[in-house]
Amino acid sequence: MKKKLKVAIIGCGGIANGKHMPSLAKIAEIEMVAFCDIELEKAEVAAKKYGNEDAKVYTDYKELLKDKDIDVVHVCTPNRSHSFITIDVLEAGKHVMCEKPMAINSAEARTMLEAAKRTGKKLTIGYQNRFRGDSKYLKTSCENGDLGDIYFAKAHAIRRRAVPTWGVFLNEFEQGGGPLIDIGTHALDLTLWMLDNYKPKYVVGSVYHKLSKRENAANAWGPWDPSKFTVEDSAFGFITMENGATIVLESSWALNSLEVGEAQTTLCGTEGGADMRDGLRINGEKLSRLYETKVDFSSSGVAFNEGTSEEPSDVEARLWIDCILYDKEPIVKPEQALVVTEILEAIYESSKTGEPIYFNK
Repeated sequence: MKKKLKVAIIGCGGIANGKHMPSLAKIAEIEMVAFCDIELEKAEVAAKKYGNEDAKVYTDYKELLKDKDIDVVHVCTPNRSHSFITIDVLEAGKHVMCEKPMAINSAEARTMLEAAKRTGKKLTIGYQNRFRGDSKYLKTSCENGDLGDIYFAKAHAIRRRAVPTWGVFLNEFEQGGGPLIDIGTHALDLTLWMLDNYKPKYVVGSVYHKLSKRENAANAWGPWDPSKFTVEDSAFGFITMENGATIVLESSWALNSLEVGEAQTTLCGTEGGADMRDGLRINGEKLSRLYETKVDFSSSGVAFNEGTSEEPSDVEARLWIDCILYDKEPIVKPEQALVVTEILEAIYESSKTGEPIYFNK
Protein backbone atom coordinates (compact mmCIF):
# COMPACT_ATOMS: atom_id res chain seq x y z
CA MET A 1 0.00 0.00 0.00
CA LYS A 2 1.29 3.46 -0.91
CA LYS A 3 2.39 5.46 2.12
CA LYS A 4 -0.06 8.02 3.38
CA LEU A 5 0.27 11.66 2.43
CA LYS A 6 1.45 13.71 5.39
CA VAL A 7 -0.66 16.82 5.90
CA ALA A 8 0.03 19.87 8.06
CA ILE A 9 -2.38 22.58 9.20
CA ILE A 10 -1.24 26.19 9.60
CA GLY A 11 -3.87 28.11 11.53
CA CYS A 12 -5.98 26.01 13.91
CA GLY A 13 -8.92 28.38 14.37
CA GLY A 14 -12.55 28.31 13.31
CA ILE A 15 -12.27 27.42 9.62
CA ALA A 16 -9.71 24.69 10.30
CA ASN A 17 -11.90 23.12 12.98
CA GLY A 18 -15.18 23.68 11.19
CA LYS A 19 -14.14 22.54 7.73
CA HIS A 20 -10.61 21.42 6.92
CA MET A 21 -9.62 19.04 9.70
CA PRO A 22 -12.96 17.19 10.03
CA SER A 23 -13.02 16.58 6.25
CA LEU A 24 -9.38 15.49 6.07
CA ALA A 25 -9.95 13.09 8.97
CA LYS A 26 -12.34 11.10 6.77
CA ILE A 27 -9.68 10.39 4.13
CA ALA A 28 -7.83 7.12 4.63
CA GLU A 29 -4.89 8.05 2.40
CA ILE A 30 -3.67 10.92 4.58
CA GLU A 31 -2.55 11.54 8.12
CA MET A 32 -2.29 14.89 9.85
CA VAL A 33 1.19 15.15 11.30
CA ALA A 34 1.76 18.81 12.17
CA PHE A 35 -0.30 21.68 13.54
CA CYS A 36 0.69 25.32 13.83
CA ASP A 37 -1.00 28.30 15.46
CA ILE A 38 0.29 31.48 17.09
CA GLU A 39 -1.72 30.30 20.12
CA LEU A 40 0.01 27.08 21.16
CA GLU A 41 -3.06 25.73 22.94
CA LYS A 42 -5.08 25.74 19.70
CA ALA A 43 -2.40 23.71 17.94
CA GLU A 44 -2.20 21.27 20.85
CA VAL A 45 -5.97 20.74 20.94
CA ALA A 46 -6.05 20.14 17.18
CA ALA A 47 -3.14 17.70 17.33
CA LYS A 48 -4.79 15.72 20.09
CA LYS A 49 -8.08 15.49 18.22
CA TYR A 50 -6.91 15.02 14.62
CA GLY A 51 -3.21 14.22 14.62
CA ASN A 52 -1.45 10.88 14.38
CA GLU A 53 0.38 9.55 17.42
CA ASP A 54 3.58 11.42 16.50
CA ALA A 55 1.93 14.72 15.56
CA LYS A 56 3.97 17.83 16.28
CA VAL A 57 2.83 21.30 17.26
CA TYR A 58 4.34 24.67 16.40
CA THR A 59 3.79 28.38 16.91
CA ASP A 60 6.17 29.31 14.06
CA TYR A 61 5.12 27.97 10.68
CA LYS A 62 8.66 28.31 9.33
CA GLU A 63 9.79 25.69 11.82
CA LEU A 64 7.03 23.39 10.59
CA LEU A 65 8.24 23.79 7.01
CA LYS A 66 11.65 22.35 7.91
CA ASP A 67 10.00 18.92 8.11
CA LYS A 68 10.79 17.44 4.70
CA ASP A 69 8.32 14.57 5.18
CA ILE A 70 5.28 16.88 5.00
CA ASP A 71 3.60 16.62 1.59
CA VAL A 72 0.60 18.95 1.86
CA VAL A 73 -0.20 22.06 3.88
CA HIS A 74 -3.61 23.65 4.48
CA VAL A 75 -3.30 27.39 5.13
CA CYS A 76 -6.19 28.45 7.39
CA THR A 77 -4.92 31.77 8.74
CA PRO A 78 -6.41 35.29 8.55
CA ASN A 79 -6.49 36.72 5.02
CA ARG A 80 -3.53 39.05 5.49
CA SER A 81 -1.09 36.15 5.80
CA HIS A 82 -2.43 33.90 3.02
CA SER A 83 0.05 35.03 0.40
CA PHE A 84 3.37 34.98 2.21
CA ILE A 85 2.65 31.75 4.07
CA THR A 86 1.48 30.02 0.89
CA ILE A 87 4.56 31.17 -1.02
CA ASP A 88 6.87 29.93 1.74
CA VAL A 89 5.09 26.57 1.78
CA LEU A 90 5.35 26.18 -1.99
CA GLU A 91 9.03 27.14 -1.89
CA ALA A 92 9.50 24.45 0.76
CA GLY A 93 8.30 21.89 -1.80
CA LYS A 94 4.82 21.21 -0.48
CA HIS A 95 1.36 21.38 -2.10
CA VAL A 96 -1.04 23.99 -0.74
CA MET A 97 -4.75 24.28 -0.09
CA CYS A 98 -5.27 27.93 0.93
CA GLU A 99 -8.55 29.01 2.43
CA LYS A 100 -10.48 31.70 0.55
CA PRO A 101 -9.99 34.46 -0.42
CA MET A 102 -6.75 33.79 -2.25
CA ALA A 103 -5.17 36.99 -0.89
CA ILE A 104 -6.09 40.49 0.26
CA ASN A 105 -5.11 41.98 -3.11
CA SER A 106 -4.37 40.91 -6.66
CA ALA A 107 -0.63 41.61 -6.51
CA GLU A 108 -0.21 39.13 -3.66
CA ALA A 109 -2.47 36.59 -5.36
CA ARG A 110 -0.36 36.89 -8.50
CA THR A 111 2.83 36.13 -6.57
CA MET A 112 1.15 33.00 -5.18
CA LEU A 113 0.30 31.81 -8.68
CA GLU A 114 3.83 32.55 -9.88
CA ALA A 115 5.28 30.60 -6.96
CA ALA A 116 3.09 27.57 -7.78
CA LYS A 117 4.26 27.64 -11.40
CA ARG A 118 7.89 28.13 -10.41
CA THR A 119 7.94 25.29 -7.89
CA GLY A 120 5.72 22.89 -9.81
CA LYS A 121 3.61 22.32 -6.70
CA LYS A 122 -0.17 22.24 -6.71
CA LEU A 123 -2.15 25.17 -5.34
CA THR A 124 -5.89 25.43 -4.83
CA ILE A 125 -8.22 27.79 -2.97
CA GLY A 126 -11.05 26.81 -0.61
CA TYR A 127 -14.20 27.50 -2.62
CA GLN A 128 -16.18 24.51 -1.35
CA ASN A 129 -19.56 25.74 -2.62
CA ARG A 130 -18.66 24.43 -6.07
CA PHE A 131 -19.05 20.93 -4.62
CA ARG A 132 -22.67 21.24 -3.46
CA GLY A 133 -25.18 19.05 -5.25
CA ASP A 134 -27.08 21.99 -6.74
CA SER A 135 -23.87 23.66 -7.89
CA LYS A 136 -22.59 20.54 -9.65
CA TYR A 137 -25.96 19.99 -11.33
CA LEU A 138 -26.16 23.57 -12.56
CA LYS A 139 -22.55 23.51 -13.77
CA THR A 140 -23.29 20.42 -15.88
CA SER A 141 -26.43 22.08 -17.22
CA CYS A 142 -24.37 25.13 -18.23
CA GLU A 143 -21.73 22.94 -19.88
CA ASN A 144 -24.46 21.13 -21.81
CA GLY A 145 -25.70 24.45 -23.18
CA ASP A 146 -29.13 24.12 -21.56
CA LEU A 147 -29.23 27.85 -20.78
CA GLY A 148 -27.69 28.93 -24.07
CA ASP A 149 -25.54 32.05 -24.08
CA ILE A 150 -25.56 33.34 -20.49
CA TYR A 151 -25.39 37.12 -20.70
CA PHE A 152 -26.71 38.25 -17.30
CA ALA A 153 -26.03 36.87 -13.83
CA LYS A 154 -26.31 37.81 -10.18
CA ALA A 155 -24.00 36.67 -7.39
CA HIS A 156 -25.87 36.65 -4.07
CA ALA A 157 -24.28 36.98 -0.62
CA ILE A 158 -26.80 38.80 1.55
CA ARG A 159 -27.45 38.43 5.27
CA ARG A 160 -30.07 40.52 7.05
CA ARG A 161 -28.20 40.57 10.38
CA ALA A 162 -25.39 38.04 10.67
CA VAL A 163 -22.17 39.89 11.35
CA PRO A 164 -19.40 37.53 12.55
CA THR A 165 -18.26 39.02 15.85
CA TRP A 166 -15.50 36.54 16.69
CA GLY A 167 -11.89 36.27 15.57
CA VAL A 168 -10.63 39.02 13.25
CA PHE A 169 -13.57 39.25 10.84
CA LEU A 170 -14.16 42.93 11.67
CA ASN A 171 -10.46 43.87 11.45
CA GLU A 172 -9.63 45.45 8.11
CA PHE A 173 -5.87 45.05 8.59
CA GLU A 174 -6.09 41.30 9.17
CA GLN A 175 -8.90 40.54 6.70
CA GLY A 176 -8.56 43.14 3.95
CA GLY A 177 -12.31 43.69 3.88
CA GLY A 178 -15.69 42.60 5.20
CA PRO A 179 -18.60 40.74 3.61
CA LEU A 180 -17.33 41.33 0.07
CA ILE A 181 -14.10 39.44 0.67
CA ASP A 182 -15.70 37.00 3.14
CA ILE A 183 -18.95 35.77 1.56
CA GLY A 184 -19.12 37.81 -1.64
CA THR A 185 -16.05 35.93 -2.79
CA HIS A 186 -17.94 32.60 -2.70
CA ALA A 187 -20.88 33.96 -4.69
CA LEU A 188 -18.60 35.51 -7.30
CA ASP A 189 -16.49 32.37 -7.65
CA LEU A 190 -19.62 30.28 -8.15
CA THR A 191 -21.00 32.65 -10.78
CA LEU A 192 -17.78 32.97 -12.80
CA TRP A 193 -17.39 29.18 -12.70
CA MET A 194 -20.90 28.66 -14.05
CA LEU A 195 -20.24 31.10 -16.87
CA ASP A 196 -16.73 29.73 -17.43
CA ASN A 197 -15.85 33.35 -18.04
CA TYR A 198 -12.78 34.88 -16.39
CA LYS A 199 -12.29 37.93 -18.59
CA PRO A 200 -13.67 41.06 -16.91
CA LYS A 201 -13.63 44.31 -18.90
CA TYR A 202 -14.54 46.84 -16.22
CA VAL A 203 -16.05 47.04 -12.74
CA VAL A 204 -18.10 49.68 -10.91
CA GLY A 205 -18.37 49.27 -7.15
CA SER A 206 -20.11 50.72 -4.11
CA VAL A 207 -18.98 49.98 -0.56
CA TYR A 208 -20.95 51.02 2.54
CA HIS A 209 -20.37 51.55 6.27
CA LYS A 210 -24.00 52.27 7.08
CA LEU A 211 -24.89 49.99 10.00
CA SER A 212 -21.45 49.15 11.37
CA LYS A 213 -21.42 52.00 13.91
CA ARG A 214 -24.79 51.07 15.39
CA GLU A 215 -24.77 50.33 19.13
CA ASN A 216 -26.55 47.25 20.52
CA ALA A 217 -27.60 46.12 17.08
CA ALA A 218 -29.71 43.04 16.51
CA ASN A 219 -27.40 40.32 15.25
CA ALA A 220 -27.35 36.54 15.00
CA TRP A 221 -24.19 36.36 17.14
CA GLY A 222 -24.92 39.24 19.48
CA PRO A 223 -24.22 42.96 19.09
CA TRP A 224 -20.94 43.92 17.46
CA ASP A 225 -18.51 46.44 18.91
CA PRO A 226 -18.73 49.51 16.63
CA SER A 227 -15.21 50.61 17.61
CA LYS A 228 -13.80 47.35 16.22
CA PHE A 229 -15.98 47.22 13.08
CA THR A 230 -13.41 48.64 10.64
CA VAL A 231 -14.56 46.79 7.50
CA GLU A 232 -17.60 47.52 5.32
CA ASP A 233 -21.03 46.15 6.22
CA SER A 234 -22.18 45.99 2.57
CA ALA A 235 -20.62 46.09 -0.89
CA PHE A 236 -22.03 45.85 -4.40
CA GLY A 237 -20.42 45.48 -7.80
CA PHE A 238 -21.45 45.85 -11.44
CA ILE A 239 -19.14 43.75 -13.59
CA THR A 240 -19.03 43.86 -17.37
CA MET A 241 -17.15 41.04 -19.08
CA GLU A 242 -15.19 41.26 -22.33
CA ASN A 243 -17.90 39.32 -24.18
CA GLY A 244 -20.57 41.78 -23.02
CA ALA A 245 -22.02 39.64 -20.22
CA THR A 246 -23.07 41.45 -17.05
CA ILE A 247 -22.71 40.24 -13.45
CA VAL A 248 -24.23 42.02 -10.45
CA LEU A 249 -22.55 41.09 -7.16
CA GLU A 250 -24.35 41.82 -3.89
CA SER A 251 -22.79 41.20 -0.49
CA SER A 252 -23.71 42.23 3.03
CA TRP A 253 -23.54 41.04 6.62
CA ALA A 254 -26.23 43.52 7.68
CA LEU A 255 -28.84 44.77 5.24
CA ASN A 256 -32.49 45.68 5.72
CA SER A 257 -33.69 43.11 3.23
CA LEU A 258 -35.83 40.01 3.46
CA GLU A 259 -34.26 38.58 0.32
CA VAL A 260 -31.32 36.84 1.92
CA GLY A 261 -29.04 34.03 0.85
CA GLU A 262 -25.36 33.47 0.24
CA ALA A 263 -23.15 31.45 -2.09
CA GLN A 264 -26.00 31.60 -4.60
CA THR A 265 -26.16 32.56 -8.24
CA THR A 266 -28.85 33.58 -10.71
CA LEU A 267 -28.19 32.97 -14.41
CA CYS A 268 -30.05 34.26 -17.46
CA GLY A 269 -29.29 32.88 -20.90
CA THR A 270 -30.77 32.82 -24.38
CA GLU A 271 -32.31 29.36 -23.91
CA GLY A 272 -33.21 29.43 -20.24
CA GLY A 273 -32.42 30.65 -16.77
CA ALA A 274 -31.65 29.31 -13.33
CA ASP A 275 -31.55 30.51 -9.74
CA MET A 276 -30.92 29.16 -6.24
CA ARG A 277 -33.40 31.37 -4.39
CA ASP A 278 -35.78 28.53 -3.45
CA GLY A 279 -33.74 25.44 -4.17
CA LEU A 280 -32.40 25.09 -7.70
CA ARG A 281 -34.98 26.32 -10.20
CA ILE A 282 -34.60 26.09 -13.96
CA ASN A 283 -36.86 28.14 -16.22
CA GLY A 284 -37.34 28.43 -19.94
CA GLU A 285 -39.69 28.34 -22.90
CA LYS A 286 -40.92 25.24 -24.74
CA LEU A 287 -43.62 24.86 -27.38
CA SER A 288 -44.50 28.55 -27.01
CA ARG A 289 -45.08 28.11 -23.28
CA LEU A 290 -43.03 29.18 -20.28
CA TYR A 291 -41.99 26.53 -17.79
CA GLU A 292 -40.29 26.30 -14.43
CA THR A 293 -38.69 23.21 -12.92
CA LYS A 294 -37.48 22.75 -9.35
CA VAL A 295 -34.76 20.13 -9.16
CA ASP A 296 -35.21 17.52 -6.43
CA PHE A 297 -32.00 16.73 -4.53
CA SER A 298 -33.54 14.49 -1.88
CA SER A 299 -31.84 11.11 -1.63
CA SER A 300 -34.60 9.08 0.00
CA GLY A 301 -36.63 8.01 -3.01
CA VAL A 302 -36.10 4.27 -2.43
CA ALA A 303 -37.33 2.70 0.80
CA PHE A 304 -34.38 0.32 1.22
CA ASN A 305 -31.78 2.90 0.24
CA GLU A 306 -32.04 6.18 2.09
CA GLY A 307 -28.85 7.38 0.45
CA THR A 308 -26.27 9.78 1.82
CA SER A 309 -25.23 13.26 0.84
CA GLU A 310 -21.64 14.30 1.46
CA GLU A 311 -20.82 17.71 2.82
CA PRO A 312 -19.29 19.99 0.16
CA SER A 313 -16.18 20.33 2.31
CA ASP A 314 -15.76 16.54 2.34
CA VAL A 315 -16.01 16.38 -1.45
CA GLU A 316 -13.59 19.28 -1.75
CA ALA A 317 -11.01 17.61 0.48
CA ARG A 318 -11.38 14.22 -1.23
CA LEU A 319 -10.93 15.64 -4.73
CA TRP A 320 -8.01 17.81 -3.61
CA ILE A 321 -6.14 14.85 -2.15
CA ASP A 322 -6.91 12.84 -5.30
CA CYS A 323 -5.26 15.60 -7.35
CA ILE A 324 -2.04 15.00 -5.45
CA LEU A 325 -2.26 11.22 -5.35
CA TYR A 326 -3.00 10.91 -9.08
CA ASP A 327 -1.27 14.08 -10.33
CA LYS A 328 -4.42 15.78 -11.60
CA GLU A 329 -5.26 19.46 -11.93
CA PRO A 330 -7.25 20.94 -9.02
CA ILE A 331 -10.93 21.71 -9.63
CA VAL A 332 -10.45 25.22 -8.21
CA LYS A 333 -7.55 26.59 -10.21
CA PRO A 334 -5.43 29.41 -8.77
CA GLU A 335 -5.77 31.29 -12.07
CA GLN A 336 -9.54 31.40 -11.49
CA ALA A 337 -9.20 32.48 -7.86
CA LEU A 338 -6.85 35.26 -8.97
CA VAL A 339 -9.58 36.73 -11.20
CA VAL A 340 -12.03 36.62 -8.29
CA THR A 341 -9.52 38.59 -6.19
CA GLU A 342 -8.93 41.07 -9.02
CA ILE A 343 -12.65 41.80 -9.31
CA LEU A 344 -13.14 42.18 -5.55
CA GLU A 345 -10.19 44.55 -5.42
CA ALA A 346 -11.66 46.55 -8.31
CA ILE A 347 -14.98 46.94 -6.46
CA TYR A 348 -13.16 48.39 -3.45
CA GLU A 349 -11.05 50.67 -5.66
CA SER A 350 -14.02 51.86 -7.73
CA SER A 351 -15.90 52.77 -4.57
CA LYS A 352 -12.94 54.86 -3.37
CA THR A 353 -12.40 56.69 -6.66
CA GLY A 354 -15.99 56.90 -7.88
CA GLU A 355 -14.78 55.69 -11.27
CA PRO A 356 -15.00 52.41 -13.22
CA ILE A 357 -11.94 50.20 -12.96
CA TYR A 358 -10.84 48.85 -16.34
CA PHE A 359 -8.87 45.67 -16.87
CA ASN A 360 -6.14 45.69 -19.49
CA LYS A 361 -5.66 42.06 -20.50
